[in-house]
Amino acid sequence: MSGGTSPRATHLGDFQVRPRLLLIAALAVPVGGVAAVAALALLKLIGLITNLVFYQRFDTALVAPGGSAHPWWLVLTAPVAGALVIGVLARFGSEKIRGHGMPEAIEAILTGESKVAPRVAVLKPVSAAISIGTGGPFGAEGPIIMTGGAVGSILAQLLHLSADERKTLLVAGAAGGMAATFNAPLASILLAVELLLFEWRPRSFVPVAAAVVTSTLCRGFFLGTEPVFGLPAAPAPGPGADVLALVPGITGGLLAIAATALVYLAEDGFARLPIHWMWWPAIGGLVIGAGGLVEPRALGVGYDVIDQLLTGHATTSLIIGVLVVKTLIWSLSLGSGTSGGVLAPVFMIGAALGAAEGGLLPHVTAGFWAVCGLAAVVGGVMRSPLTGIVFTLELTHAWNALLPLVVASVSAYAVSVLLLKRSVLTEKIARRRLHLTREYSTDPLEAFFAHEVMTANPVVLDHGDPVADTLPHTRHATLYPVVDGSRQLVGVTTRHALLTCEGETVADATTAPLASCHPDETLREVANKLAAGHVTRAPVVDRAEPGRVLGVITLAQLLHARRRDLHEEHHRERVLAVTRVAVTSSAATSSRG
Repeated sequence: MSGGTSPRATHLGDFQVRPRLLLIAALAVPVGGVAAVAALALLKLIGLITNLVFYQRFDTALVAPGGSAHPWWLVLTAPVAGALVIGVLARFGSEKIRGHGMPEAIEAILTGESKVAPRVAVLKPVSAAISIGTGGPFGAEGPIIMTGGAVGSILAQLLHLSADERKTLLVAGAAGGMAATFNAPLASILLAVELLLFEWRPRSFVPVAAAVVTSTLCRGFFLGTEPVFGLPAAPAPGPGADVLALVPGITGGLLAIAATALVYLAEDGFARLPIHWMWWPAIGGLVIGAGGLVEPRALGVGYDVIDQLLTGHATTSLIIGVLVVKTLIWSLSLGSGTSGGVLAPVFMIGAALGAAEGGLLPHVTAGFWAVCGLAAVVGGVMRSPLTGIVFTLELTHAWNALLPLVVASVSAYAVSVLLLKRSVLTEKIARRRLHLTREYSTDPLEAFFAHEVMTANPVVLDHGDPVADTLPHTRHATLYPVVDGSRQLVGVTTRHALLTCEGETVADATTAPLASCHPDETLREVANKLAAGHVTRAPVVDRAEPGRVLGVITLAQLLHARRRDLHEEHHRERVLAVTRVAVTSSAATSSRG
């Protein structure tokens, strides 16, 4: 992630970016609105299918599949039937609908120039609604991310935009869908930054925020502005609870590792089956049905169960059943390649973990430890600690629990990073032979200017000099600025070019520079110019007098910033040391006292 440029380097680039930023932000507003409508439609479709399958009634209200008793054969076969439909849709519609949505959105950004096919925008929510409506233990947020992202991508593909601008609108739609689902605007923006944008720059941040604000306003109009799992106001928990939040934090990190490992163990197991992947979700559906027979409340999105866990109303049997059954059926069925999101199951599993530990930890307030467990498992599974903290706060409005939530989420994140190579998201990307880093830092090329590393006062050739007289003073792999009689830059040349024009003047071997730099430009700007010009060297000229040569800069000199960065990272030294004289003097003073 690149840091901000120095004030001396913010010149024409900012003025060139501003009109595009305003344009993309304006386009992001309708994208956010459409994403909100898509999110609402998906929730209604999930409710409709759930009511039709489990309650045999026509209603769009979001209900739990396990809210009442059902025939055992319905609980067992409904997820299988839904999974068979998903397999057919994936096989003959689009394979992109498989999975939980976020890795697919990341892959579209990394390798597909942020282009999403229009049919994905339709098939993904439909497949997810079928999966969840027939009992799948998934969330709606992953499909909404993919659907909202598809909305932004499709609009961008209809316009004359760059790949980066398409990415911004894709992420704006994805974040807008998230905000509309959970009424969590800030967490949705953080999720976009931590998981999807791969940068923190005004050109992308402002449009994403515009889409999220629009989507949240639309959500308030459709569904109200109350928190999804609102908790009553409670006093600050105190320092003891702050420290004990390490317990759900560490165990949440371990649970995140176990769940992630289970997902990919299942995926590897399915990959070894001698049948087409179209049938894998049906086997996952059988696992779901079997789990539903043990704990029916583990089926579906489970918002009602999450609410009971967070408010302290869940029974011990429900807590244990959800913790074990939900974790197993979610992990194993997700590995089968069915369609569904990860956040809602992670919310439920984390809340169940915290609620289970709440029976052993000191009582603070009803549901307090469940809230900590939720933040911990989100931070550990998603490897997004800030998102885990803010998501929990916006979902519950438990603002006084901020400090223990920081402890729980960050400690879970630390455990996950220390013990697991990749998260549930990045592992899937890595298995597709793509590299994705989640560690962002300021680009060291932003910390140095061209004048600090360039070769000052370089050898300059006169365009009228004979080549034969000039060649003895040149070397290979060097760029030579060429000036006229007024010492103004007219072009550049190399020894190779001079050799091909032997017997002529330097002017005959001179070409216009494909790139030129200014001394007050950062090395990042220089690198961009060299890349755009397909060259490894460029003259450095005065900004006020573009014909005046100040130096030459090469690609190798840009490595100075990298060497400095490596030195600061790996070179260890003791800067301050307590000398023997100081110790003796201190001891003598103490003795006199």
